[in-house]
Amino acid sequence: MAAVKSTMAGTVFTVNVAVGEEVSVGQVVLVLESMKMEIPIEADIAGKVSAINVQVGDFVNEEDTLLTIES
Repeated sequence: MAAVKSTMAGTVFTVNVAVGEEVSVGQVVLVLESMKMEIPIEADIAGKVSAINVQVGDFVNEEDTLLTIES
């Protein structure tokens, strides 16, 4: 399992995947908004999304775990 972590503090703008969905390396799994910029967060590994820890509108800090992928 691999945790996808936030690269910076911001607000969750979109969640582009669902639990159980297969993702590929480099796929944008969610988007953060920080200082009026949209920051895409990509999957580091291919696999199945096993958990999503955030919802649209949640504030996250750098290094918070956003979701988990099982390879």
